Amino acid sequence: MHAPPAPSTAFAVPPRRGRVRAYLADHPLTMDWIVVGAAVFLAVPLLVELAVHGRWWLFALLGIQQVALAGRRRSPWAVLVVTVAIDAALLYQSPNSSVMSAAIFFALYAVAVVAPAPVAFGASVLASVPASVYYAFVYTPHGPEIPDNARYVGLVAAVSVLLMDLLAAGLGIWVRGTREHQAEVRAWAMRHAELASAQERNRIAREMHDVVAHSLTVMIALSDGAAKVTGKDPARAQDVLGELSRTGRTALSDMRRVLGVLREDSGEASRTPSPGTESLQSLVAGFRTAGLPAALTLTGAPLPADPAFQLAVYRIVQESLTNALRYARAVGRVGVEVAREGGTVRIRVENDGAARDAGSARLGTGGGIAGMRERAALYGGTLHAGPRDGGGWVVEATLHWNEGDA
Repeated sequence: MHAPPAPSTAFAVPPRRGRVRAYLADHPLTMDWIVVGAAVFLAVPLLVELAVHGRWWLFALLGIQQVALAGRRRSPWAVLVVTVAIDAALLYQSPNSSVMSAAIFFALYAVAVVAPAPVAFGASVLASVPASVYYAFVYTPHGPEIPDNARYVGLVAAVSVLLMDLLAAGLGIWVRGTREHQAEVRAWAMRHAELASAQERNRIAREMHDVVAHSLTVMIALSDGAAKVTGKDPARAQDVLGELSRTGRTALSDMRRVLGVLREDSGEASRTPSPGTESLQSLVAGFRTAGLPAALTLTGAPLPADPAFQLAVYRIVQESLTNALRYARAVGRVGVEVAREGGTVRIRVENDGAARDAGSARLGTGGGIAGMRERAALYGGTLHAGPRDGGGWVVEATLHWNEGDA
């Protein structure tokens, strides 16, 4: 962009969700039952074993454990307690069984999604205690081909249970972090949109100040001039009145276009006037008609083709001439110089008039120079406005353009 690069933010835009993820995010109940179905599928071997041996009350406990996962989103801690308790009952009531339910992993994941990381890891360690103790001290494999060191199989299983529980909690912690990151991105995007809206309204305020202040100043000068020459030179008075009418219509058109941004809620509204060399020449000519002896000098390459950059140059020149017409008296010459040297555009507007009395009526709000300075700053430039050596007033602005040679 034309302005200096803004500091990079700490947020990155998260990847777009696919249709399936988006659907599941919008239908959490469906996702809950998918989890229940997955847990039941993984528990099928244990369900078959309990049914074959006629352990129906354990079969019922296992079924309750799977269905309890449907409430993991609303009561994750309660679901974790239920799944751990039922898992312990299944292990200790089935001697030498090495089959565990996967429900405890889903329950730990649900807890880790809502709990801080230290709490989630602590819960995973506590949840693994019943199964780890069972495999380390109770479970003993039997069979003719069991080696002498089979005792260590239980210890390996106990450590494996702990690691799997920690893995389930770690996955939940990662998902929680991702969701918090996405929430931060959304909050940042909302703040950025609000800031952009405020900046657009500030731009509208600056445009309105320039349009109203310039147009009213020129129209008052024209009407005063017409009143003075009406009796002496009617033809000249007619020309001045015609310029007065054109200035009023142009101001009204500018105001409508600027305020159209508010109605359309879009930053792409037309930024009038149409900027460029011809507009600068027309602007200076209008001030000459209003009685300001202004002369325009253009040197160097043409201005960059960017309309916003050209508009900034136009508004700085317009505000400077408006202030000269409004505040200076006994003006003999007003020089307007716009020069481009590579990526730098320099603007100088000076007049040799004396300042009006402090008690003179003023139409401005005091924001004109501040607005010019803001426009220059948008392009990495500076603006100085103050008394000129030898009397009068000078405005000097420097704007920078860094997008190629355009």
